[in-house]
Amino acid sequence: MFLQRNADATGASLAGTLLRQGNTVAHAPMAEERLPFTIKVARSDEQLEKAVAMRHAAYARHVPALAELLKAPEANDRDAGSVVLLAESKLDGSPLGTLRIQTNRYRKLALEQSVELPRWLHDSSLAEVTRLGVAADRTGRVVKTMLFKALFQYCEDAEIDWLVIGARSPLDRQYEALLFNDVFPGGAAIPLIHAGNIPHRILAFEIESAEARWVEANHPLYNLFRRTSHPDIQVRDSGATAGPVARRPRQATQAEAGH
Repeated sequence: MFLQRNADATGASLAGTLLRQGNTVAHAPMAEERLPFTIKVARSDEQLEKAVAMRHAAYARHVPALAELLKAPEANDRDAGSVVLLAESKLDGSPLGTLRIQTNRYRKLALEQSVELPRWLHDSSLAEVTRLGVAADRTGRVVKTMLFKALFQYCEDAEIDWLVIGARSPLDRQYEALLFNDVFPGGAAIPLIHAGNIPHRILAFEIESAEARWVEANHPLYNLFRRTSHPDIQVRDSGATAGPVARRPRQATQAEAGH
């Protein structure tokens, strides 16, 4: 059990708040909100082991065959240009969620083992999200949302142009809800080597235009992501990478490329 009863109640209450929160006060002063957990870059072996345990437990619920390969840290967890984010309970230090961010600072993204990205993504700074896993209780819903906020913060600081991800069904819907778009027309599912050859949709999100698009869409998470400070998310200036991903000449956006 990842949280004691009182912490679970706090998380359940926060989950309701997040689901109800709209964009009606987009221009209000920045609010501050405390969480019953922290989100940080896993730096120590102990923190990485917690992330791996959380990852394995989450995958075991949904893709047990792949989970069998995720019982130990992977080489990509310690690669230069990659970081593992870990959500930990303030109550007992137990792991509540994790994800890994790999940039193309030093090498191609893992999904590029399986698919050639289109020209409009060439010569851009990219990041791929993999190994997302959260606790199997109501708190897990909140943790996942805040991991996504941490992900966007990290990408902004690292000067990422595009987030590019592979998402299996039905998890692809959560990325659509965040305004990710299909990289390839029709949203064809492509088997990914690093994901056990399970078919995934390839989706992309332009970081630079995120705020404008969230405002235009009156996105229900806009205030949470952009108008609320969460001191318990500490992924900025983490020192986990050797500076930002090198900026490259900007190609046409997805819309400009006709996709």
